[in-house]
Amino acid sequence: MSDTSHTMRPSPGPHPRDPWTGAPRTGMGVPAAAGMPIGQPGRTGSGVLVALALCTLLLLGVTFFLSGIFGTGTVLWLGVLAMVPLGLCLVGLRWVDRWDPEPRPLLLLALLWGAGASVAGALLVGDLFTELFFNPAGRLDLDTFGAVVQAPIVEELAKGAGVLLIFWINRAHFDGPVDGIVYGGMVGAGFAFTENILYFGSSYAESGTPGDLAAVFVLRGLFSPFAHVMFTAWTGFALGLCAERGERSRWPLYLGLGLLPAMLGHFLWNGGVGIFFDSFLGFYFLLQVPLFVAAVVSVVLLQRAELRLIARRLDEYRQAGWFTPAEVAMFATPAGRRSARAWAAAHGRGQLMKDFTQTAMRLAGVRQRISAGHADEGDHAREVALLHQSYRQRAQLLAGVVL
Repeated sequence: MSDTSHTMRPSPGPHPRDPWTGAPRTGMGVPAAAGMPIGQPGRTGSGVLVALALCTLLLLGVTFFLSGIFGTGTVLWLGVLAMVPLGLCLVGLRWVDRWDPEPRPLLLLALLWGAGASVAGALLVGDLFTELFFNPAGRLDLDTFGAVVQAPIVEELAKGAGVLLIFWINRAHFDGPVDGIVYGGMVGAGFAFTENILYFGSSYAESGTPGDLAAVFVLRGLFSPFAHVMFTAWTGFALGLCAERGERSRWPLYLGLGLLPAMLGHFLWNGGVGIFFDSFLGFYFLLQVPLFVAAVVSVVLLQRAELRLIARRLDEYRQAGWFTPAEVAMFATPAGRRSARAWAAAHGRGQLMKDFTQTAMRLAGVRQRISAGHADEGDHAREVALLHQSYRQRAQLLAGVVL
């Protein structure tokens, strides 16, 4: 910690008791530059705004394409139907992201990339891929080739490009495996949303009866809403590991390592019935359900590791006097989070507590990069800004509160 001792050490101050527990304590005085004017770290950058605009245009293009096939009215009500599995995915990803929520503009970018850009890319490249690699005299017919070869490769590459884009344009919010899982999952959820409209529309157009549409909806929307989320989460996980280890220059290696299981999972889902299993139920309960359970367990273990890391990094600030022991527990433990929300709700300061917690989470991320030795030149300035921001937020939270 010698590299940032001046940054992290506050000057003595007039607060002799812990602001949350009332217990006597030392440290956490008024920082020398607590009133200094600083910018808001992590604002939505121009790169994110440009990417959002581009993805929105591509989504409009895909919508126009689908409307040309099924009709505008049909696409609209099929979109409402596709919102059901999308809602399930968003709820699940919100649970994954609950400890250190990612910025909404980046989450929206991931979702729009999946729904628009990756679908457009898969549609444009898919035919070219088939022309280059499909062998009519081979063992696979065209439909099987498209399902078990083309789709896993082309679609995962198109989705993975969106995860990589976020990895590049905002490193401050993509610095660990859980972050990568969230961004990859959002891209996958967006892709599944648009693909579901295509599948729902095709089944309805071919049969003209609601029965076939209902069967496809149950299969894709209720039995396997998280399929694409799980596939692309592998790509995000690998890039998150790349960021956590400070090996961003080796991103091609990590991207490849993430795409392999993503493509394999996609291949198993599309080709499992008929290649490895005789019935869908056997395939679903013997392979897909265990894989989903394993994924959930893995996420829980990663979340626990993330909380331990957060506690360790915030404790460094406690030792320097910026946070109290109660605050470290408040930020880095489930019980502490619940108590903090209850306290804030009782005092009408829920949003202030949310902002205070978010600042602490970002501080933990910055401190991790600094401690691990792979901080960039902006991280030290970002740390100073966040420390002083946390001081002001604490003062706002406690203003007028009788301890």
